[in-house]
Amino acid sequence: MSATAVHSLWTTAATAADPISKIDAPKIEYGQLSPTLIILGAALIGVLVEAFVPRKSRYYAQVFVSAVALCAAFAAVVALAADGYGTTKAHIAAMGAIAVDGPSLFLQGVILLSGLVGLFTFAERRLDPEAHGSRVDSFAAQAASVPGSDSEKAAVKAGFTTTEVFPLLLFAVAGMLVFPSANDLLTLFVALEVFSLPLYLLCALARRKRLLSQEAAVKYFLLGAFASAFTLFGIALLYGYAGSMSYSTISQVVDGSITNINPALAETPWATTRYCSSAAR
Repeated sequence: MSATAVHSLWTTAATAADPISKIDAPKIEYGQLSPTLIILGAALIGVLVEAFVPRKSRYYAQVFVSAVALCAAFAAVVALAADGYGTTKAHIAAMGAIAVDGPSLFLQGVILLSGLVGLFTFAERRLDPEAHGSRVDSFAAQAASVPGSDSEKAAVKAGFTTTEVFPLLLFAVAGMLVFPSANDLLTLFVALEVFSLPLYLLCALARRKRLLSQEAAVKYFLLGAFASAFTLFGIALLYGYAGSMSYSTISQVVDGSITNINPALAETPWATTRYCSSAAR
């Protein structure tokens, strides 16, 4: 029997046994997620600015894009709150992944205002004296250069600036916006990683005391890696206990509202604890 005939038989048998149902398209409330989407879009625009805009114009373009994005996102948060999503219209969006309510909108507004202050701090170039006729900021002239090397001195002399910090700032802010509004543990972990990874890089880009800056970035990365592993382990235990990553479902399992849990999953934390105790003996 040929390979084509065998494939046809397998396809026919699978279709007859379990017909493939139509996959429903996800329902995403883009308007209610607009603050995060605005920041992510601006961060992508910042990446394109780094790729196509001449070096001399990148600083002003990045500051402009970042400032407009943060202000627009804050205006979107205010609009959502004024439209009642912080009180009467509060609900769960993005197929149960994001909560749009009063506390999340308040924290998002605080994060955006703090991000705007951080942006102005990043853009500050007047406190330190000029180097070779060019204004300098708080970041290394060329991040890939070895501290104190000839390439770093040449970058400082040429007036280079590390404008990649502005898209990194926006990506970090986007993760921070999702973090307080996450409605399940998986979304929480993804948001944690999204805002942590840019911070690892930003820690290593300080112009002053570059060696200490790079050491801090390595230590922060290692600490974050271990913390992420512990977080995932805890999420796995909670999923094994409740059979879900949703906050509401976990709460209902804890207070006894839901009792029909798969026993194999429900016993996972207890079995793990018993195994660790026996291994310690």
